[in-house]
Amino acid sequence: MADEPKPAAPQAPPKPAEHKVEVPAGPPDPAPPADVAVPGYLAALQQALPGAVQQLSYFVGDWTAIVARDRLVEVCRFLRDALEARFDFCSDVTATDWPPRPERFDVIICLYSTVKRHRVRVKVRTSADAPVPSVSGLWPAANWLEREVFDMFGVRFDGHPDLRRILMPEEWQGHPQRKDYPLEGPGELILEDPLEWRRLRNALDAAEIE
Repeated sequence: MADEPKPAAPQAPPKPAEHKVEVPAGPPDPAPPADVAVPGYLAALQQALPGAVQQLSYFVGDWTAIVARDRLVEVCRFLRDALEARFDFCSDVTATDWPPRPERFDVIICLYSTVKRHRVRVKVRTSADAPVPSVSGLWPAANWLEREVFDMFGVRFDGHPDLRRILMPEEWQGHPQRKDYPLEGPGELILEDPLEWRRLRNALDAAEIE
């Protein structure tokens, strides 16, 4: 009796095509439309401090002045003191993280004038190693706000009187709002790959049990 042909081995399913997600490099910072006039205080700022404002942006009714990092304090002092501006209230200091950029952080200072009833954002870009000048000497309210940005993002503020963590414990490792902060971990191990963090964490737990 002839040998029966052996059934063909099952073929492995084809590998799914890799899907690369493009990481955004930051917001577009749209320029003001041609039919929207630049506020007088921003025009005065550009005239008084030539070159300090790198770009003006206008989005959904709000103005943002993107300024050179080394000129931040003089820009903010003008916005606080100039009669056209009178920004006497620093309502927030925050940041966003865009890792693909060399200057990955946008530090945003939100200002309001209780006298003129207008508001503006001042933005500077910085890297992980370049400190931003502190504006806590102009608006005391910025003290704790800058500490929060330092705690969450790791951005340092040059000239801050007491730069230390404000939300996380002093011994905490890493900065939780950075986009490369490990999703799986509480901060003891700083690894970009959450699965690698979990593998090492499980190994530590097993060693403690043994």
